[in-house]
Amino acid sequence: MEFALLFCGLLFFASPTMASVPTAITCFTRGLDLRKDRADVLCPAGCPMYQLQVYGNIVYASVSSICGAALHRGIITSSGGPVRVQMLPGREDYSALYANGIQSQVLSRWSSSFTVSSIKSGALKAAARPISTVRPSMGKKPKKTLEKKSGNKDCKADIAFLIDGSYNIGQRRFNLQKNFVGKVAMMLGIGTEGPHVGVVQASENPKTEFYLKNFTTAKDVLFAIKEIGFKGGNSNTGKALKQTVQKFFSPENGVRKGIPRVIVVFIDGWPSDDMEHAGILAREFGINVFIVSIAKPAPEELGMVQDLGFIEKAVCLNNGFFSYNIPSWFGTTKYVKPLVQKLCAHEHMLCSKTCYNSVNVAFLIDGSSSVGDSNFRLMLEFISNVAKSFEITDIGAKIAAVQFTYDQRTEFSFTDYITKENVLAALRGIRYMSGGTATGEAISHTTRNVFGPVRDGGNKNFLVILTDGQSYDDVRGPAVAAQQAGITIYSIGIAWAPLDDLKDMASAPKETHTFFTREFTGLEQIVPDVVRGICRDFLESKQ
Repeated sequence: MEFALLFCGLLFFASPTMASVPTAITCFTRGLDLRKDRADVLCPAGCPMYQLQVYGNIVYASVSSICGAALHRGIITSSGGPVRVQMLPGREDYSALYANGIQSQVLSRWSSSFTVSSIKSGALKAAARPISTVRPSMGKKPKKTLEKKSGNKDCKADIAFLIDGSYNIGQRRFNLQKNFVGKVAMMLGIGTEGPHVGVVQASENPKTEFYLKNFTTAKDVLFAIKEIGFKGGNSNTGKALKQTVQKFFSPENGVRKGIPRVIVVFIDGWPSDDMEHAGILAREFGINVFIVSIAKPAPEELGMVQDLGFIEKAVCLNNGFFSYNIPSWFGTTKYVKPLVQKLCAHEHMLCSKTCYNSVNVAFLIDGSSSVGDSNFRLMLEFISNVAKSFEITDIGAKIAAVQFTYDQRTEFSFTDYITKENVLAALRGIRYMSGGTATGEAISHTTRNVFGPVRDGGNKNFLVILTDGQSYDDVRGPAVAAQQAGITIYSIGIAWAPLDDLKDMASAPKETHTFFTREFTGLEQIVPDVVRGICRDFLESKQ
């Protein structure tokens, strides 16, 4: 029997009489790997879910797994089986649907499609080895193929390219922009263990062309970029940047934990809307914004620019690193490598760390007899509301709590709970001690036993002290020692707490780190001020 060996690992029979014999494929063989308008294939049993990416419903984008689509449609079960594949033209939109244990994904556009159906009759025996999407080695070592698939591990980042699709740029320059972005994507070294990229087009209304999770090879990304169509309209880049910040970087869209998040914004001329607020939002979300500007506005066009300083307000940090100017879309090849070097310089990604994900906050809670159980609960509620503002994870913000009277009791330390839910549950479980008030010794205990083990970590340290009265011991000495150890202190007094003690404990400037309320119910109003203060201190420490 004669076989025709095709690249991408496809094997089909030369004889038309054998067309009814299904050809074995792998779990991740895609529609675009086929080279016939119609083919009968045989899916294996036990396909793992991660190999079954599917885009669409009934009609699937050809980037979809064939076996995944067959499972989604109910043509086969997890035991595998024969499937008939019919290739179709591409579509503008592929809808998502959960069916038969498979969640298909949305895709805005793809160049070709396929449908799957059952095979009523014919031999089910495969006559060839499985079709694979991996190119045959042709004498090369498999190791190189694996390295290529894994990508550049030294440039591990999740990157959104926010391209200009407005009338400012026009169709011709839009195509040149896509060509440039494609070259950048190719040089980055995209792969499973390397950078992942997605594309959003800014125009009148932003459009996500594809997400981080959709493609993990440079070849597929390049093809997807070439397929992007020009939208036109106003260059509402601020609107597109805001949407990208809020919706693009989510776990369901493929964002990975602990990896720098980057948005590269391409602007041909100027944006039609405000960029400053979107830039602030990006920094709060821990996203590094780069602005690549091309063809600055002509003098007669400057009156149309809403904010001439939009670049310095939108970038992660206005230090020159996050802005990149290209004189023209023509002859851009020499600008590819310098931009890639910036995107791979993770030590400069200063916005990856934010006050929400890079702080240790310990709460020192007065459990003395004058507080009372009901007021003690109000203090715990205050602490819970502050804690809710932070991204508490194994690699993010950490929370600890210490209750004190004459003695100290560490309720939980920074390493005890690594989820927000567990921290909040632990706070609810704290029991009121009742006793005297030795605040100074409690500060020393917390500095030594709670902050000591995390002294060499990357997070900035904060101590929030809540007390309702006079301390029986000295507070100033222990507070100074804590501050010298790198701990920023906020003091919050309630009822009879003396202002002098509060100021002695608080970090400088005293007026922004000291709070007082007559009633325990007033703690609720202080929550946003404390959170904003922590964020302000964090940002100032990074300047």
